[in-house]
Amino acid sequence: MGLLRWAHIGAGVVWIGLLYYFNFVQVPALAAAAADKGGPGGAAITKYVAPRALLWFRWGAVVTWVTGAAYLAHIGWFLGAFSFGLLGTPAPNGNAIGVGAWLGTVMLFNVWVLIWPNQKKILGIVPATDEEKAKARRVAFLASRTNTMLSIPMLLFMGASAHGLLF
Repeated sequence: MGLLRWAHIGAGVVWIGLLYYFNFVQVPALAAAAADKGGPGGAAITKYVAPRALLWFRWGAVVTWVTGAAYLAHIGWFLGAFSFGLLGTPAPNGNAIGVGAWLGTVMLFNVWVLIWPNQKKILGIVPATDEEKAKARRVAFLASRTNTMLSIPMLLFMGASAHGLLF
Protein backbone atom coordinates (compact mmCIF):
# COMPACT_ATOMS: atom_id res chain seq x y z
CA MET A 1 0.00 0.00 0.00
CA GLY A 2 2.92 2.33 0.66
CA LEU A 3 4.18 1.84 -2.89
CA LEU A 4 0.75 2.74 -4.26
CA ARG A 5 0.72 5.95 -2.23
CA TRP A 6 4.24 6.87 -3.39
CA ALA A 7 3.35 6.10 -7.01
CA HIS A 8 0.35 8.42 -6.64
CA ILE A 9 2.50 11.18 -5.15
CA GLY A 10 5.28 10.76 -7.72
CA ALA A 11 2.92 10.77 -10.69
CA GLY A 12 1.14 13.78 -9.17
CA VAL A 13 4.43 15.67 -8.95
CA VAL A 14 5.07 14.96 -12.64
CA TRP A 15 1.53 15.96 -13.64
CA ILE A 16 1.24 19.15 -11.60
CA GLY A 17 4.88 20.07 -12.21
CA LEU A 18 4.32 19.96 -15.96
CA LEU A 19 1.05 21.84 -15.58
CA TYR A 20 2.94 24.66 -13.86
CA TYR A 21 5.74 24.47 -16.44
CA PHE A 22 3.25 24.91 -19.28
CA ASN A 23 1.42 27.80 -17.63
CA PHE A 24 4.33 29.71 -16.11
CA VAL A 25 7.24 28.89 -18.44
CA GLN A 26 6.34 27.50 -21.87
CA VAL A 27 3.29 29.62 -22.76
CA PRO A 28 5.02 32.93 -21.88
CA ALA A 29 8.21 31.77 -23.64
CA LEU A 30 6.28 30.94 -26.83
CA ALA A 31 4.57 34.34 -26.71
CA ALA A 32 7.95 36.04 -26.36
CA ALA A 33 9.41 33.93 -29.18
CA ALA A 34 6.51 34.83 -31.47
CA ALA A 35 6.92 38.54 -30.69
CA ASP A 36 10.69 38.46 -31.38
CA LYS A 37 10.75 38.97 -35.15
CA GLY A 38 14.53 38.64 -35.36
CA GLY A 39 14.80 35.63 -33.09
CA PRO A 40 14.65 31.90 -33.73
CA GLY A 41 10.92 31.64 -32.97
CA GLY A 42 9.19 28.89 -31.06
CA ALA A 43 9.51 26.10 -33.63
CA ALA A 44 12.00 24.08 -31.57
CA ILE A 45 9.73 24.22 -28.53
CA THR A 46 6.63 23.19 -30.46
CA LYS A 47 8.44 20.53 -32.46
CA TYR A 48 10.63 18.89 -29.82
CA VAL A 49 9.75 20.00 -26.28
CA ALA A 50 5.96 20.37 -26.26
CA PRO A 51 5.05 16.92 -27.66
CA ARG A 52 7.36 15.16 -25.18
CA ALA A 53 6.18 17.29 -22.26
CA LEU A 54 2.54 16.67 -23.24
CA LEU A 55 3.19 12.91 -23.35
CA TRP A 56 4.48 12.95 -19.76
CA PHE A 57 1.73 15.40 -18.77
CA ARG A 58 -1.22 13.37 -19.98
CA TRP A 59 0.09 10.01 -18.80
CA GLY A 60 1.14 11.55 -15.49
CA ALA A 61 -2.51 12.58 -15.13
CA VAL A 62 -3.72 9.04 -15.82
CA VAL A 63 -1.26 7.37 -13.47
CA THR A 64 -2.05 9.92 -10.75
CA TRP A 65 -5.79 9.33 -11.06
CA VAL A 66 -5.56 5.53 -11.34
CA THR A 67 -3.19 5.15 -8.39
CA GLY A 68 -5.32 7.54 -6.31
CA ALA A 69 -8.48 5.61 -7.16
CA ALA A 70 -6.73 2.29 -6.45
CA TYR A 71 -5.51 3.61 -3.11
CA LEU A 72 -9.02 4.77 -2.18
CA ALA A 73 -10.44 1.39 -3.23
CA HIS A 74 -7.80 -0.50 -1.26
CA ILE A 75 -8.62 1.33 1.97
CA GLY A 76 -12.38 1.09 1.31
CA TRP A 77 -13.03 4.78 0.64
CA PHE A 78 -13.57 4.85 -3.15
CA LEU A 79 -17.38 4.86 -3.18
CA GLY A 80 -17.56 6.89 0.00
CA ALA A 81 -15.20 9.53 -1.39
CA PHE A 82 -16.86 9.91 -4.76
CA SER A 83 -20.39 9.87 -3.28
CA PHE A 84 -19.49 12.03 -0.25
CA GLY A 85 -20.45 9.19 2.08
CA LEU A 86 -23.77 8.28 0.45
CA LEU A 87 -22.64 4.98 -1.10
CA GLY A 88 -19.84 3.83 1.12
CA THR A 89 -17.67 4.49 4.11
CA PRO A 90 -16.81 8.17 4.36
CA ALA A 91 -13.26 9.22 5.10
CA PRO A 92 -12.45 9.92 8.77
CA ASN A 93 -11.98 13.66 8.15
CA GLY A 94 -15.34 14.12 6.47
CA ASN A 95 -15.61 14.52 2.75
CA ALA A 96 -12.33 16.34 2.11
CA ILE A 97 -10.90 13.44 0.09
CA GLY A 98 -14.08 13.38 -2.00
CA VAL A 99 -13.67 17.03 -2.93
CA GLY A 100 -10.00 16.42 -3.77
CA ALA A 101 -10.85 13.30 -5.80
CA TRP A 102 -13.55 15.11 -7.76
CA LEU A 103 -11.24 18.06 -8.46
CA GLY A 104 -8.61 15.60 -9.71
CA THR A 105 -11.23 13.90 -11.88
CA VAL A 106 -12.27 17.21 -13.43
CA MET A 107 -8.62 17.99 -14.07
CA LEU A 108 -8.07 14.58 -15.71
CA PHE A 109 -11.11 15.23 -17.92
CA ASN A 110 -9.67 18.61 -18.91
CA VAL A 111 -6.33 17.01 -19.85
CA TRP A 112 -7.76 14.28 -22.08
CA VAL A 113 -10.93 15.91 -23.46
CA LEU A 114 -9.97 19.58 -23.76
CA ILE A 115 -6.20 20.11 -23.59
CA TRP A 116 -4.74 17.15 -25.51
CA PRO A 117 -7.13 17.11 -28.52
CA ASN A 118 -6.64 20.85 -28.96
CA GLN A 119 -2.86 20.68 -28.50
CA LYS A 120 -2.73 18.13 -31.32
CA LYS A 121 -4.26 20.77 -33.61
CA ILE A 122 -1.99 23.54 -32.34
CA LEU A 123 1.17 21.45 -32.78
CA GLY A 124 0.17 20.15 -36.21
CA ILE A 125 -0.12 16.54 -35.08
CA VAL A 126 -3.58 16.51 -36.65
CA PRO A 127 -4.56 18.77 -39.56
CA ALA A 128 -6.41 21.97 -38.67
CA THR A 129 -7.18 25.26 -40.35
CA ASP A 130 -5.84 28.52 -38.93
CA GLU A 131 -9.32 29.24 -37.55
CA GLU A 132 -9.47 25.81 -35.88
CA LYS A 133 -6.00 26.35 -34.41
CA ALA A 134 -7.01 29.74 -33.01
CA LYS A 135 -10.06 28.20 -31.34
CA ALA A 136 -7.96 25.25 -30.12
CA ARG A 137 -5.44 27.66 -28.53
CA ARG A 138 -8.21 29.36 -26.57
CA VAL A 139 -9.82 26.11 -25.37
CA ALA A 140 -6.48 24.54 -24.37
CA PHE A 141 -5.40 27.76 -22.64
CA LEU A 142 -8.61 28.05 -20.61
CA ALA A 143 -8.62 24.35 -19.65
CA SER A 144 -4.98 24.52 -18.61
CA ARG A 145 -5.50 27.68 -16.55
CA THR A 146 -8.56 26.08 -14.96
CA ASN A 147 -6.45 23.07 -13.97
CA THR A 148 -3.80 25.38 -12.52
CA MET A 149 -6.43 27.10 -10.38
CA LEU A 150 -7.99 23.78 -9.31
CA SER A 151 -4.63 22.25 -8.36
CA ILE A 152 -4.27 24.26 -5.15
CA PRO A 153 -7.66 23.36 -3.60
CA MET A 154 -7.23 19.78 -4.87
CA LEU A 155 -3.97 19.43 -2.96
CA LEU A 156 -5.48 21.14 0.09
CA PHE A 157 -8.44 18.76 0.24
CA MET A 158 -6.34 15.67 -0.41
CA GLY A 159 -3.96 16.65 2.38
CA ALA A 160 -6.92 17.50 4.61
CA SER A 161 -8.20 13.94 4.34
CA ALA A 162 -5.23 12.76 6.39
CA HIS A 163 -4.41 15.86 8.42
CA GLY A 164 -7.63 17.88 8.71
CA LEU A 165 -8.34 21.24 7.12
CA LEU A 166 -5.93 24.09 7.73
CA PHE A 167 -8.71 26.44 8.83
